[in-house]
Amino acid sequence: MEPSLLPAAPPRLVHERGIPAFGMYRGIVPELSWQALPLPLGRRLTRRLHHKRWQYAAFAHADFFIGVAVVDVGWAGSAFAYLFDRRRGRLLAAFDATGLPLLSTRLEDRAFGDATFRRGSECIAFRHADSRLELTINTRELKLAAHIALPAADSVLAAIAPANWQAHATHKSGALSCSGFAEAGGERFVLDACHASLDASNGLLARDTDWRWASAHAGPLGFNLQAGYMGDAENAIWLDGVPWRVGAVQFEFDAANPLAPWHIHSDDGAVELLFTPEGARSGDKNLLLAASRYIQPVGRFDGRLIHPHSGVAYPVQALAGVTEDHHSRW
Repeated sequence: MEPSLLPAAPPRLVHERGIPAFGMYRGIVPELSWQALPLPLGRRLTRRLHHKRWQYAAFAHADFFIGVAVVDVGWAGSAFAYLFDRRRGRLLAAFDATGLPLLSTRLEDRAFGDATFRRGSECIAFRHADSRLELTINTRELKLAAHIALPAADSVLAAIAPANWQAHATHKSGALSCSGFAEAGGERFVLDACHASLDASNGLLARDTDWRWASAHAGPLGFNLQAGYMGDAENAIWLDGVPWRVGAVQFEFDAANPLAPWHIHSDDGAVELLFTPEGARSGDKNLLLAASRYIQPVGRFDGRLIHPHSGVAYPVQALAGVTEDHHSRW
């Protein structure tokens, strides 16, 4: 193995003697538990309220983009699913709901595992099955049935890092093949030509958490970039299907006009991107105990990615993906 490649993922989030396995890796951490992490008494008592987990999937296509997630924030559960019509530049379907943990929301403590949200007859369910992840969405706004090929372990980015309350871990995939269909607005969308990607995150986070994020994947090329509660600990680019670490990333955009172009670039020069929004999903909720304010534009990325070690430039042309500016009180 080349010494410049990311090291193999550790077997657990916390080593013996309670030392966190902080670092960026290739592979999957099989045991996602923070129980061995030593905490002061006050934090042990509130651990459950700060334990945040989510499973997210995206489907990128020339004509549409689909995003879906099941989220457990410790004291509540939630889910969202949307289909953005890139041809018309508008949301064709958007579902967003909140419920109780354990009752409405269940997530496995493993990367790309089972995750379910239910509200009455409406349901979003991820099911881990052999070499694929099965996803079903049954809501009034959007229906979907998909099989997503699970990634090869050595193509997965695993990051474990200090966070704004204690620690956080995340697994990100590159572009994945998929099959299936979605129905929204009286139309049927075939998913077989989509590039799917997955995000499974699990951490102990502060009540107030902010981030800026960009993600896009197609074929052997892709990236996951973040500025916020994890710093640069999950910033990576996929080149020829291999994840490589890149430095801190700057998101330059007009918060008052987030549908204007975004300039996204890394301090080490490996990332130079122009993001052109085509439309957005957004929300501004205040539920007394919790609040969230976000804008998640969908659009195209153009620019280049530079291999951190060889210096070879990889052009990025009309790559479909998303950015996000998000604040949560959770």
